[in-house]
Amino acid sequence: MAALLNTIEILGIFAFAITGIIEARCKQMDIIGTYAVAMVTAFGGGTLRDVLINRYPLFWMENYNYPIFILALSVVSIIILRRQIGFSKPVLILLAVLDALGLGLFTVIGVSYALSAGVFWFNAVLIGVVTGVFGGVMRDVICNEIPVFFKQSQLYATCSFSGALLFAIMINYFTFDPTVPLFSSIFLTFALRVISIKYNIQLKF
Repeated sequence: MAALLNTIEILGIFAFAITGIIEARCKQMDIIGTYAVAMVTAFGGGTLRDVLINRYPLFWMENYNYPIFILALSVVSIIILRRQIGFSKPVLILLAVLDALGLGLFTVIGVSYALSAGVFWFNAVLIGVVTGVFGGVMRDVICNEIPVFFKQSQLYATCSFSGALLFAIMINYFTFDPTVPLFSSIFLTFALRVISIKYNIQLKF
């Protein structure tokens, strides 16, 4: 189970780091700016999660290869994307898909770690949402964009909350192989986010 959680965490870091890199390159940032945005996007939610549940050392300090991995991604991106890229339709689609994937992966990781730390299940759900959305919020703030979380747009935090709630309910009240709640919750969060973007589903209040 620990190995699976580590794998999910790495995938989430990769997905969010790429969104940060693309956003930074679209904003014409240099290697330092690109690396900073990628780091904040990939580690922001998990860092706040670890602080809230008193989990030390922070996950990216314990796994010291994570910052090196993101640095390598940032350098490669500078080499590959020598010309500045803009927010074209393919780029926006890639950003949306990776962001939805990262949202699902980090949401589930956040709930799982919170429950393991003995946090009450509903509070664990909220920590899962924080883990999922905070990195993207920080990315958008640094890149001078209004975070999706704070504006009336397609569902975002709602998708994270739904996936986190499903995971907590399945873990606490049903007997499943642990992989079933994990993948079910990731899929639900990802699918809801993609569907909300495709069909422009919004909360009108």
